[in-house]
Amino acid sequence: MSHYEFECTECFKSHKADPQTLRCETCFGTLSIKYANSKKQVNTLVGAGTLEMPIPLCSLSEYLSLGEGNTPVVSMPNISSMFEVETHAKLEFMNPTGSFKDRGTAMMISALKSKGVHEIVEDSSGNAGASVSAYATRAGMKAHIFAPLSAPRTKLNQIKIYGSVLHEVDGSRDETTEAAEKFVENKSIVYASHNLSPFFIEGTKTFGYEIFNDFDRDMPENIVVPVGNGSLYLGIWKALEELKEKRLIKTLPKLHCIQAENVNPIASNNTWNKSEIKSTVAGGIAVGSPPRKLEVQSVLRQSGGAANSVKEASIVEWQIKLAKYEGLFCEPTSAAAFAGLENLINGKQIDKNERVLIPITGSGLKDVFPK
Repeated sequence: MSHYEFECTECFKSHKADPQTLRCETCFGTLSIKYANSKKQVNTLVGAGTLEMPIPLCSLSEYLSLGEGNTPVVSMPNISSMFEVETHAKLEFMNPTGSFKDRGTAMMISALKSKGVHEIVEDSSGNAGASVSAYATRAGMKAHIFAPLSAPRTKLNQIKIYGSVLHEVDGSRDETTEAAEKFVENKSIVYASHNLSPFFIEGTKTFGYEIFNDFDRDMPENIVVPVGNGSLYLGIWKALEELKEKRLIKTLPKLHCIQAENVNPIASNNTWNKSEIKSTVAGGIAVGSPPRKLEVQSVLRQSGGAANSVKEASIVEWQIKLAKYEGLFCEPTSAAAFAGLENLINGKQIDKNERVLIPITGSGLKDVFPK
């Protein structure tokens, strides 16, 4: 008997943990993983090795790793001085394929392999596609990766170098998802969507466990996250809830959600229309119809966080500032979080006596250089 099952995030109906099941059979809601209560049925995996974390594997020997996680946290003295707020960054671009996506991918591919999956389909703006391509190769799986033709060539070339079949879509990020979904229709291929797979968030929650150790159990008051679909954002929150359930933390950080003004279905406060999508330099968060939108909005309410959208010029400006003042060259998606931090501080949604952590989600070397 499995030590976990899928549970609908909306109607809470239980489902068998089948790799082909990505939506609730009753209400079409998204799914999450619910573990059995018995501690004996919960396996543990945390890079730092000091905390127990439930995972959807029967044995740690099933976990397939390329060395993801345990990324460093660095102080940002110049940015801190500029904002008059103690600011830290967690360098997620130091993961094996250059982005935080490796956390979720490692767990998702491990779980799928443990269930006998041999061929998968994924859609991505670039980083997730490269990550899935690399881990699928390590697992001996055939992978089809759908990505927009407009994605940075560096990301598309990275997808191809690992040996996956790259399907370039002449359309938007959302049209890329539609193409992937159509491809898997009437096929026995598993749609390993990092946006929908409950396994993916079980991997990204390692970020939350790590920062508990990074800050010596004294969590920062604010975590500012660039959000497209919200896989990192939701993974962090799930980790925080699990740590609170273990009575290891009492007060949870506020989780702030940052989006590009040109694609802001969450930050727009339900006034967003998919037809309003415009091009953005922050391709990693250019998701017009995020399937986990309701989950992100729920976490915003529970954590007391704010949703904010940032202008294109501000994103580019902060990409350059981070390189110039802190020696960190990040992708535009990561820079959007710092532009959002500036807005939140100016709007007095973050106090100057509080600390801030921002994940630098991906490397600037994988994206278009700022002009």
